[in-house]
Amino acid sequence: MCAPEIIGTVRDTVARAPRAGRRAFFGLSAAAVLAASAAPAAAREPRGAVVDLTHPLSSRTPVWPGNPPFAMVPVAWDRMGGFNQNMLTLWEHTGTHLDAPVHRRSGAATTDALVAEDLVAPLAVVDISARAERDPEAVVTLADIAEWESRHGRLPERAFVAMYSGWERRLATPEQFVGLDGNGVPHAPGFAGDTADFLVSERGIVGAGADTLSLDRSADQDFPAHTAILGSGRYGVEMLANLAAVPPAGATIVVGAPKHIGGTGGPCRVLALT
Repeated sequence: MCAPEIIGTVRDTVARAPRAGRRAFFGLSAAAVLAASAAPAAAREPRGAVVDLTHPLSSRTPVWPGNPPFAMVPVAWDRMGGFNQNMLTLWEHTGTHLDAPVHRRSGAATTDALVAEDLVAPLAVVDISARAERDPEAVVTLADIAEWESRHGRLPERAFVAMYSGWERRLATPEQFVGLDGNGVPHAPGFAGDTADFLVSERGIVGAGADTLSLDRSADQDFPAHTAILGSGRYGVEMLANLAAVPPAGATIVVGAPKHIGGTGGPCRVLALT
């Protein structure tokens, strides 16, 4: 759309121009109008980066102890006159995936009932990687949240809070990522139960995420973080990738959640807009 003042100027000038010169003038004025209308676009802010927070899925993707691995089997081929297709076999909670509230509490929201607006949110990344490097039982504490807020201000309304523990450094050896001890108990960082309670009740988060296989510290068999977050109707995302490439504050997370009816969760594509 041309601004009214541009249209008015062109109209007045055409009225004053000699009839013989109007055709040439129209060519020049059209170019001027196009240039004027395009000018604001050149002044737009450059778009920020898009960071993929999703791990690729393969048969080597670590899974929770007892779960079968991801599998992909070709079932159709273009060389036979059709289209290439694969059959996928996986449990819902495989790879970078979403936990719907029903995953922890029967009767709660399933994947198809999640509110779309909650899947796009301000992203806060809490870095405990230095502590987790020394201690696989490390958790996100209330002190970590207080320190984050002292640096970046109060958590935004309806934020998504992600734990960065640096655990993806272990992905080359899936057994180390799972962290099973001699008794078959997994060990990896997560959110402390009281921290999860605080984020839900005092900061009103829409969801929380972790770069490990669980929102909870893996050895916590009572799953207090799952209970606090999913039990309050929020969602979780586990096995996030590349959180070190995202600023602690100021980014936006976009969760491409699955939407199968009755689902307890499922693999998703997660992006951070910085």
